[in-house]
Amino acid sequence: MTPEGQQKLRDELHRLREVDMPQVVRDIATARDHGDLSENAEYHTAKDRQGMIHARTKYVEDCLSRAEVIDPSKLSGTTVKFGAHVSLLNLDSEEVVEYQIVGAEESDINIGRISISSPLARALIAKQVGDEVAVRLPAGNRSYEIQDISFR
Repeated sequence: MTPEGQQKLRDELHRLREVDMPQVVRDIATARDHGDLSENAEYHTAKDRQGMIHARTKYVEDCLSRAEVIDPSKLSGTTVKFGAHVSLLNLDSEEVVEYQIVGAEESDINIGRISISSPLARALIAKQVGDEVAVRLPAGNRSYEIQDISFR
């Protein structure tokens, strides 16, 4: 993952531990004060939320412990690899798009970050400027030409 992705997960972990979990503990205590727990929807909702927060905390801790952090600004080269910003020309629509290839936990297509394990990223890996790639995406088959590769 990138240093930015690592920091985002660390921030999420901090929020889960320091904000969300204490709040749900307070919610459980408040719901307990309402009496009979067997028919107390607030209590059951809060307990479910506590379980989800605990599971997400463990998942984020695991991701951070296994992460290999790679700073794309320290990379260079002429081929597509993890961390690269890749400018692509869609050969069907003539539209130019740019994506950064990142780890799965930090991917977000809405801001142009695609997972290294996505079909498009897998098709781009080890390619150079000028190469054409054809890839099968959920939206159908697409063909792209690599216009630019940069690391920043």
